[in-house]
Amino acid sequence: MAEGNGEVVEEMANQKSGEGGDGERTQDYSKLLEYGLHKMVAGRLDDIYKTGKLAHSELDERALDALKEFHVEGALDVLDQFLDSNLEHVSNKSAFLCGVMKTYRQKIRATQQGQPAPAATVQAKGPDEEKIKAILERTGYTLDVTTGQRKYGGPPPNWEGNTPGNGCEVFCGKIPKDMYEDELIPLFEKCGKIWDLRLMMDPMTGTNRGYAFVTFTSRDSASNAVRELNDYEIRNGKKIGVTISFNNHRLFVGNIPKNRDRDELLEEFAKHAPGLVEVIIYSSPDDKKKNRGFCFLEYESHKAASLAKRRLGTGRIKVWNCDIIVDWADPQEEPDEQTMSKVKVLYVRNLTQDTSEEKLKESFEQFGRVERVKKIKDYAFVHFEDRDNAVKAMKDLDGKEIGGSNIEVSLAKPPSDKKKKEEILRARERRMTQFLQTRIGLVSSVPSFPSMSPQHAGMMPGPLPGPMRVPSGAGGQPIGKRKFEGGPHNQGDIKRRYGALANFGNSWGSQPLPQQPLGANGGEQWYTDTYSAWS
Repeated sequence: MAEGNGEVVEEMANQKSGEGGDGERTQDYSKLLEYGLHKMVAGRLDDIYKTGKLAHSELDERALDALKEFHVEGALDVLDQFLDSNLEHVSNKSAFLCGVMKTYRQKIRATQQGQPAPAATVQAKGPDEEKIKAILERTGYTLDVTTGQRKYGGPPPNWEGNTPGNGCEVFCGKIPKDMYEDELIPLFEKCGKIWDLRLMMDPMTGTNRGYAFVTFTSRDSASNAVRELNDYEIRNGKKIGVTISFNNHRLFVGNIPKNRDRDELLEEFAKHAPGLVEVIIYSSPDDKKKNRGFCFLEYESHKAASLAKRRLGTGRIKVWNCDIIVDWADPQEEPDEQTMSKVKVLYVRNLTQDTSEEKLKESFEQFGRVERVKKIKDYAFVHFEDRDNAVKAMKDLDGKEIGGSNIEVSLAKPPSDKKKKEEILRARERRMTQFLQTRIGLVSSVPSFPSMSPQHAGMMPGPLPGPMRVPSGAGGQPIGKRKFEGGPHNQGDIKRRYGALANFGNSWGSQPLPQQPLGANGGEQWYTDTYSAWS
């Protein structure tokens, strides 16, 4: 429209940028022209400089290059939106401008595709700035605003401790769309000291997305927030939902060549996304030189893992000519310290076929009475009568050689809540179904089986086309009931629930081990990435 009539555009742009007036230009105006910006766009940007809301030194090359890509009318519209924005708590104005440009493109694209532009469901109003100012002065915290979120704190002033770990963050959903920090901070402060609060924003509508993340300085405070604020009526008839949140740094990748070792996989996957710190593989019980056809990728942050998932899951990346399956690692609920303090069952992995239950019992019983040992393929559970003896055995035997292999020993995780586990499996089923629909168009050939998760080896009614194979345990968590005392998964339960399907199409490989955590203290670190649809 605009580009078809250059005179109209230029006349309108001149009015917007003040070219027809007597206004004098700053010394930065010539720099903008030299950089390659259109004179009308440079003029409008120079006008913004004069208001004091933005300085030329605050814009980086990324923002200026993005402005150059717009046609004149679009660039002027973007700059007008930027000028109308509340920039009081914006620390990176260049990134904020890039966010405005991204939102503008999304709205234009939606209009071109015949989709209605998103509109705010409520009258978009900002927070009470007087209350925000009072909170910031009282606490000494900062507030940083971008187009996608409003972040309060992180870390608190004069903080000398470590960064809060897993279990210190809560997810808060069902937040009214016109609510801001001035109402949320005083509410969550009652539960403990806040590390940071991130209110997620929708740049298309200008309102919040209905959810936020609050990190406390301790797990006790986070647990207190769940107890006190879950189902709390924050406004008349409006209840929020609060639950513990765990940043997931780990991806599951299936359909990898079984003849590749850890170092080869690390080198290969590091090419596709930054931040990869570890690759976890499980050896085949029949051949220790081969992996089981899947691995876990551990990244330095949730952000890095999320970027890797987007890149690896496009379908365009092949690993040694194999179509890989990418998903979040199986979510796990983190047992609290009180629960773990009672565990007297050890999880032992990396066993050879020659290592018998009798041999294991003999090796572990030197530390105290062992009630029983249950071995499943290349891992086992060792049940001690006394917890202190179990911990002593774990510390002494972890990494030691038994039966020609260096074993790994950790405390076994107690069984998770069955209802929560089913919710997790249903969420994974939805994700994997969407993945298969997009990648290989199986929407018409995959029947619906009640409560079935794509983790099952035989979920598909027939072999998949091409080299793609479906994992038998896509997160490393064999499906079925698990005995309370930390014993093995009941493999027969699969057959009872799914009949012949459990033994069908198991070409992907043997079932993977239960996903075991990384880290010290017996490896007590867990992951979750699934929330109820609260927003």
